[in-house]
Amino acid sequence: MSTPDEPGDAPENGRDPLTPSLFPVPPLAEQERMIEAILFASAEPVSTAELNKRLPDGCDAAEALAHLRARFTGRGVNLVKVGDAWALRTAPDLGWLMRTEMVETRRLSRAATETLAIIAYHQPVTRAEIEEIRGVSLSRGTIDQLMELDWIRFGRRRMTPGRPLTFVVTEGFLDHFGLESPRDLPGLKELREAGLLDSRGLPGVQHGGDDDEGEDLAGQSELFED
Repeated sequence: MSTPDEPGDAPENGRDPLTPSLFPVPPLAEQERMIEAILFASAEPVSTAELNKRLPDGCDAAEALAHLRARFTGRGVNLVKVGDAWALRTAPDLGWLMRTEMVETRRLSRAATETLAIIAYHQPVTRAEIEEIRGVSLSRGTIDQLMELDWIRFGRRRMTPGRPLTFVVTEGFLDHFGLESPRDLPGLKELREAGLLDSRGLPGVQHGGDDDEGEDLAGQSELFED
């Protein structure tokens, strides 16, 4: 068995224990403070060996860690061992204080915006009618996105060959946009004044003038019928 002074035996802190230090060894309490500062500033867990390298000569990171761990017991921050390293972590029972809720703004795609407008102003409307108005096929993803937002739902089936399903807007749609009923949907003039309508206008809505803005849209009375 080799002895500590034999070649090839390196102490954990990388220093020769037989070489006297030029400076007094810091008290244990001061070693704890140093370790606490290192762990607090580190984004990753720090190993005992790395702590020994950073501490002044003569310090014993393992002993200081044991005392520091006991001192943190029951506090809001705990000293925890992560593999072979150490880190400061929030006490498990207080983790809920760190959670935050954020409202994520999801911008509708152009296809979803146009589809929603067509359904709102032409409901109940079938997929084929939506595609005819837009001039392009309707993807499943567009419908899924609007369904997920709870802004559209399935309406009654049309009494036509194939009995196709229709789409209508939901109460969630009305609530989100502050509408009491579909009749409160803004007209072309209001949309333009609010900057929500470009020169291309609203898909499927005639541009003949503003006189038709107050008229009831066909099918809106069937909004919430089964």
